[in-house]
Parts: sequence; structure tokens; C-alpha cells
Amino acid sequence: MKRIPIPELLDSDAGTDDEIAGSLADLRRINRWFGSIRAITQLIQRVAALTGRTELSFLDVAGASGDIAAAASKALQQQGISLSVTILDRNPSHLNGNFRTVVGDALALPFCDKSFDLVACSTFVHHLEPEEIVRFANEALRVARVAVLINDLRRHWLHLGLVYAGFPLFRSRLTRHDAPVSVRRSYTPEELLEILSKSSAVRIEISRHYLFRMGAILWMA
Repeated sequence: MKRIPIPELLDSDAGTDDEIAGSLADLRRINRWFGSIRAITQLIQRVAALTGRTELSFLDVAGASGDIAAAASKALQQQGISLSVTILDRNPSHLNGNFRTVVGDALALPFCDKSFDLVACSTFVHHLEPEEIVRFANEALRVARVAVLINDLRRHWLHLGLVYAGFPLFRSRLTRHDAPVSVRRSYTPEELLEILSKSSAVRIEISRHYLFRMGAILWMA
């Protein structure tokens, strides 16, 4: 299936306040039920296992309401891993204040070099074109001390079919538009590795996760 970069409505807040709130609620359910939380948790677990770190500062880029970071943090606490979370998003309307929050641009992160142990994003890079992904990766690597984690959708025709089958679960018209668009504009693991190889990462790991999710770890060393 060819990648088609169609604009998403939620990216531009193209809806009423109620529609935007409904779409964000849909996204929280999708993250909880369909693999995004599990994928980012597994990526953090791998970093913790390889580095021996049990306390990690964590910047969630494009983290919106912080639901993924909150759920991952809760799951990791049960394994003795503590996250100190900061959420960055460019839209103030997406933030809910549960964590320290910053409004800013993912491609020009408003932080000093090596400000966080981990810089991560979930279901974000499919919004970017390849050259923007490289730019984001390099910005994230600048701000990270240990690694950058990318958790995103995998483009596949069966994934698209599952999204259409899930339409009855979506409450917002924005979600019914954006969900299939997200799959169509997402990348394959092979494409993502090729793109990320142009970044300044020392080493890159690509992994596949439950229900058409994929992960990448960009190591500092």
C-alpha cells in the first residue's frame, strides 16, 4: 500500500471544541486498547534493561493529554522503574496539566542540550515527511542524554481494514476522518529505518509491536 500524506483534521484543530474533545477522548481509548501504551512501555523497558537505569527523566513530544505517558509510567512503577515526565505539545488545547507541560515545536525543541534522559514520541512521526523526521530525530538526540524512542503506526492494508471496522467505536467525526488517514500516511519499519539512518544516532533499533505498531530506539552511544 502506497503512502499517501493526507492532512489530518485534529492537527489544525479543524472542529468545534466538543469535536476536538471527542477526538482526544477517542485517541485515549485507541492508545489504551490498541497497542500504543504497550509499545512505548516495552521500548522504555528495553532501555532500562540495557542501561541498568531505574530512574529516568522523560520528555513526551506531541504528548497531548499525557495519557500514554501516564499509563506507561504506572506500568513501569510496578517493575521498579520511575519516570519523571514532561509533556510537550504545540496545541495548548490538547494539554490537560497532569504533568509538567510545555507548549512548543517538536522540530525546534525549547530545551538545552541533554535536558532529559529519554525523548520520546507516540503516533507522531507519521504526521511528518521524511526530511522532517530526520530534523525531529536530530533535535530529539540533541536534547536526550541516553536515547530517543519513537512509537508509531505501521502502514499495512490489514491495519487500514481494522480501522474501518472500528468506526462504531469512534465518537468524533474528526477521528473517523483522521484514523484511516493516519494509517495511509504512516511508514513501514523498513522505510523508517532508512529515514532514521540519516540522523545523527549512533545506533538504531527497529522493533514490531502488537496490532501494527512499531518502535525505534535511537541510541546516543
